[in-house]
Amino acid sequence: MWVVFAHFLLRKPFPHSVAGTLLHCRPFILEMAYRVSQQLFSSLPLPPAQLVNLESMGYSEMTPIQAATLPQALAGVDLIGQAKTGSGKTAAFALPLLARLNPRDFGTQALILCPTRELASQVASEIRRLARYQQNIKVVTLCGGQSIGPQIGSLEHGAHVVVGTPGRIKDHLHKETLSLERISTLVLDEADRMLEMGFIDDITTIIGKTPSSRQTLLFSATFPDNIQLLSSRFQNSPQRISVESLHDDQQISQRFFVCHKSERLAGLVKLLATFQPSSAVVFCNTKVLVRDVCEYLDRSGIHAQALHGDMEQRDRDQVLVQFKQLSCTILVATDVAARGLDIDDLPAVVNFELPRNAEVYVHRIGRTGRAGKEGLAISLLTESEHYKLQAIGQYQRRELKFETIDQVHDTNKSLPQPAFVTLCIHGGRKEKVRAGDVLGALTGEAGIDGKAVGKITVTEYSTYVAIERSQADRALGRLLSGKIKGRKFKVRKL
Repeated sequence: MWVVFAHFLLRKPFPHSVAGTLLHCRPFILEMAYRVSQQLFSSLPLPPAQLVNLESMGYSEMTPIQAATLPQALAGVDLIGQAKTGSGKTAAFALPLLARLNPRDFGTQALILCPTRELASQVASEIRRLARYQQNIKVVTLCGGQSIGPQIGSLEHGAHVVVGTPGRIKDHLHKETLSLERISTLVLDEADRMLEMGFIDDITTIIGKTPSSRQTLLFSATFPDNIQLLSSRFQNSPQRISVESLHDDQQISQRFFVCHKSERLAGLVKLLATFQPSSAVVFCNTKVLVRDVCEYLDRSGIHAQALHGDMEQRDRDQVLVQFKQLSCTILVATDVAARGLDIDDLPAVVNFELPRNAEVYVHRIGRTGRAGKEGLAISLLTESEHYKLQAIGQYQRRELKFETIDQVHDTNKSLPQPAFVTLCIHGGRKEKVRAGDVLGALTGEAGIDGKAVGKITVTEYSTYVAIERSQADRALGRLLSGKIKGRKFKVRKL
């Protein structure tokens, strides 16, 4: 029977001898083999209500990392999961920790540590969606760059799941506003990045406050020696699971263009005009270069927003919302700032300059070509940077070809303005505002066609709604003069 399973998993044809035997197999063997080959969530020991919730979210067939880790994680085993960005690892650890929660116990039972505020926010949002199958599950985000007072207030009312950055979690432990005595599941997400950022001491302190009987799930895109050391210190006989971390040529098209350093900015504009991505992330290696590139694009008539570590958290959040709501076409970012960026339908990634590390390059381009869609990865490099290209090729085990920027024909095209404009309503979950309330206010009293309303994002204190550009001023005026849930709110255009 295991031969059958192996061939289904590897998608290889059966030998004739095996195929002949299959004709006489019991039906249940064929059914089990089929279930393995499909890798369905329904094959897992999950509550029926969760399966219904997953189906409503569009989750039916597991990704490779989910199929490899979920059975063992649900069984309580410690794991080290290695997978590329966008592989579905959040669900791989969220489903097991939610299954172990006691909803009637409002003590913190699960803790997820993330390297950045953006990633923590993304993870918390996904866990809330996955937790909808049961009532009153409270997920709290604890990150730096935000006032600690409201966080303390949220914790006073209890929290089943805490998602946060190591520094702020340690602050709460010091103030004794957070107890980890009842933690049953600990997750270290993007552990390699946390170690790179110098969080090892904070992580050690935090784990020391959790019970030794906990389950520890460690996820890392790369597997350097210090990850093995971290695992040996804090995990109990962990199973290491790795799925293919390289990208398929059919999924992501990689194009490399050589130019002089002085031509790089003009070359970027030329490539954007040529390929016409509906949206793209442009990666730079430094914060200073992010600002320079953003200013040059704006002067060239291309709507761009910067994202880097020196920005206030509120500004960073608003930039990410605008990008996800398609009211910002080009996002110019550093690697750290874009760490929490998780978009299923990102058409293109541009390396304004190649990173110093081949693994970082793979992380960058992994943000496009997700969810079965095709992606485009464009990179600029100078003659002196050919060694970086060779390192990337060696890492991917393939020969990478390049072109010169002169080979790209000039076009008279320019990138169109973003399709949407984002309006910010100064009221969010704390004021009981829901997406349906905003949609109702726009399509009801305001008389805006529902087709002109894009994504609606509700945060703790604000709500962001995308409106088609031609209807934005009208929608803004109507919201300012009207009410949402019988109340007036301040509204502004971002």
